[in-house]
Amino acid sequence: MQAHDQGDNPPPGGAAGTEADKAEQRPSGKFGGLTGKLLWLTVVCIMLAEVLIFFPSVATMRLRWLDERLNAAAAAAIVIDGLQPVELPRALQKETLEATGTKAIVLRKEGTSRLLATTDMPTSVDEQYDLTDVPALTAISDALDTLIFGGNRMIRVYGPVQDTNTGVEVVMKDKHLRNAMLVYSRNVVLLSILISLFTATLVFFAINRILIRPIRKLTGSMQQFSSDPENPQNVFVGDGGRDELAVAGRHLTSMQMELQKTLKQQKNLAALGLAVSKINHDMRNILASAQLMSDRLVDVDDPMVKAFAPKLLRTIDRAVGYTTEVLSYGQASEAAPRRRRIRLFDLTQDVKDMLAIDAQSGIEFIDQMAPELEVDADSEQLFRVIHNLCRNAVQALNGQGAVRGPDGGKRITVSAQRVGSVVSIIVDDTGPGMPQKARQNLFAAFRGSARSGGTGLGLVIARELVLAHGGTIALVEKPSVGTQFRIEIPDRPVSLDDYRSRALHEK
Repeated sequence: MQAHDQGDNPPPGGAAGTEADKAEQRPSGKFGGLTGKLLWLTVVCIMLAEVLIFFPSVATMRLRWLDERLNAAAAAAIVIDGLQPVELPRALQKETLEATGTKAIVLRKEGTSRLLATTDMPTSVDEQYDLTDVPALTAISDALDTLIFGGNRMIRVYGPVQDTNTGVEVVMKDKHLRNAMLVYSRNVVLLSILISLFTATLVFFAINRILIRPIRKLTGSMQQFSSDPENPQNVFVGDGGRDELAVAGRHLTSMQMELQKTLKQQKNLAALGLAVSKINHDMRNILASAQLMSDRLVDVDDPMVKAFAPKLLRTIDRAVGYTTEVLSYGQASEAAPRRRRIRLFDLTQDVKDMLAIDAQSGIEFIDQMAPELEVDADSEQLFRVIHNLCRNAVQALNGQGAVRGPDGGKRITVSAQRVGSVVSIIVDDTGPGMPQKARQNLFAAFRGSARSGGTGLGLVIARELVLAHGGTIALVEKPSVGTQFRIEIPDRPVSLDDYRSRALHEK
């Protein structure tokens, strides 16, 4: 009823709130999700790469520009030097300097320097550059210095003439050099923007087709499946590729199909729980009547009846207790164990009596434990655990294809021993063993049954009860045929106050 009431009362905001939540879950626009981020990321990465390329390229451009000026000055210097001892006229010197864009040309030859042409010779220079062998970092540093601080400085540039020992030195203003570098930088920036946009567009369309579309298909399937997980048409259908997204799609398909199976099982369990609750109500009344009639057997003066009446009463009491706890088990979990020290040997004898093994079946029930061995547990819950395991063993030994033990016998052995504060209980049989499918789903409800028609609930309940005691239950691999389970139940830790009160009581 509570779930029904919650379903009938929508959350605040109603349908509008639901639509708003769905809108928030959907990707925003074509360029507002991963595609837009991818486009901008590509542009930024390419621009950063272009920036890293820009500095070496502008430094190379500057060196090439200066080298061209030196080559032009060297050609003029060789011609002027060939006119010796005639001195070049002043007007011709001026034209030569204007043609080379310099203020002075000096020829260094055989250890001597000769001023070949000059006009308006400056009294001092601001910077000097030797182009003989310029390191890369120095070239970049000089290029940045010219771009930032240049434009109105007088510089002296020196460099060799081809592969000879002759060198040329020129004095010039760096205004034309800086202007050329600015034009080059502008062209590089514009070209970089065009390249980045073009490359980003190509990368965008390529990755959008390879990655974004499959991811959108995955997310769309998740959203569609979450809106109606029970609809088989909402299960994701992949393209059968081999890449990571195709593998993720196959895993998503498997997960959605498994979830649909789980939801179907949950619905079946809910329906089963309702049916069991109805049957349990009537069964409890029938058992109560049987309990009243069984009480009268105690008064019958018959040795056989007196021997079996207490066992029959205990069996009916347990059945009544089980039916009483059915509803609470369906609503939550098993009740907390009411632990106390009990004799395990007496409990296994009750299990043996409850099994009522037919003598003609040839099944032998053996209990190997010290009669005084005690375990700290809830007697009713531990009884259910051992009884479930032994009952499964009886069914396995009575089933078709049961394999006898090495000596030809069919046996169920319950052994136990205490190691410190832990009691280890082993339930072993010489049956055919558990099939592989049952081993894979050992403690899964409706899936871990070892026989046809079984529900697998016995092991699920046994595991829950053992875990409630802080213990463990596990299937043990054994070299011979059969099935063996090991249960380990630890004692409860004793507080200091309990220990002192117990010690005083014993004194």
